[in-house]
Amino acid sequence: MLQKFEFIKTDFEGAYIINPFVSTDSRGAFIKDYSKEIFEANGINHNLAEVFYAENQAGVIRGMHFQRVFQQVKLVRCVKGKIYDVIVDLRPDSPTFLKWQGFYLTEDNYQQIYVPENFAHGYLALEPSTVVYKCNEGFKSEYDDGIKFDDPDFNITWPINEIKAEGFDSLEKLIRSEKDQNLQSFAEYKRKYL
Repeated sequence: MLQKFEFIKTDFEGAYIINPFVSTDSRGAFIKDYSKEIFEANGINHNLAEVFYAENQAGVIRGMHFQRVFQQVKLVRCVKGKIYDVIVDLRPDSPTFLKWQGFYLTEDNYQQIYVPENFAHGYLALEPSTVVYKCNEGFKSEYDDGIKFDDPDFNITWPINEIKAEGFDSLEKLIRSEKDQNLQSFAEYKRKYL
């Protein structure tokens, strides 16, 4: 099988689902999920500054994260397992301001999400998963920020019934870092920055 790069627009201006180049044969698969030249030919200028991986057990939720300054545009791909990846539009002048969209990223579909500036990003690990982030800007802890994953202004529907582990029957039981447990509400963020 041979699959060429495909750039699929999401409901949000500037955000894409990207199917990478995939070539499979009797040996397995060869995957190219980033090419500066191909991305630029499709109107995306994404210069890599850093790449990192997150390993998650089923039931881990991360987000909703962003950097207020030196914003990190991200290419996010699940290279092992399955996640439900969510982006929220934080651009006050956008017609999709405060709207969210979710995507299933899996090791089998090879897809990645291109998350532009001024979006909050997070995901729920539906099974043990490894997620790779390819960022255009380095991490700057002094500007690291986020909004609670269950904020009522976002009203995200998380598919907790799909988690492949016991005991995750409510949002309160999801596994979060201490940092994520203490994230602000959107109302607090709005008072400070909008």
